[in-house]
Amino acid sequence: MPADTAVALGAFLAGQGGSVTMLGVFFATWIPNVASAIGTYWVARTVGRTFTESRAGRRLLHPRAIRALEGLYQRHHVWGIFVSRFLPGYRAVVPPFAGVVGIGAVRALAPVVVASGIWYGFLVLLAHRLGQNWYAVSYALKHLSWWLAAVALVVTSLLTWAALRWRRRTLAREA
Repeated sequence: MPADTAVALGAFLAGQGGSVTMLGVFFATWIPNVASAIGTYWVARTVGRTFTESRAGRRLLHPRAIRALEGLYQRHHVWGIFVSRFLPGYRAVVPPFAGVVGIGAVRALAPVVVASGIWYGFLVLLAHRLGQNWYAVSYALKHLSWWLAAVALVVTSLLTWAALRWRRRTLAREA
């Protein structure tokens, strides 16, 4: 299960009045997320360059790719790392690559800590509010579903009518 889904579910349940608090969900998510980013950064920083220079490492990550990554980190600096924490997929690979190319710990990890806090804070707050107001949201969605069904029926009827009319005109022209 993706971490964001688990976080949203936990915050939703906290909003429903369970024994879990919104802050508990936030810290239970944010701390391990940041810790794993720091851990992968340090592993990559200590052994990553040596590994990428080995035969297996060159096959996995070509030296041109390493140079391209270095160029990207030099060009986008802290903002690139910061923004990447909001993008699924990139979120996991940016800290280790920052370690491989030799970006300093503060420059690499400060944006990780801040952006992760913003992302998970937003996600927890949103899901918590949804949990608190679930009956109102559920009621609104139920009524919205009926309106959407009615609109879909009207649109389908109009499209069917137009297709039949076009078909009759085409047959009349051919005859």
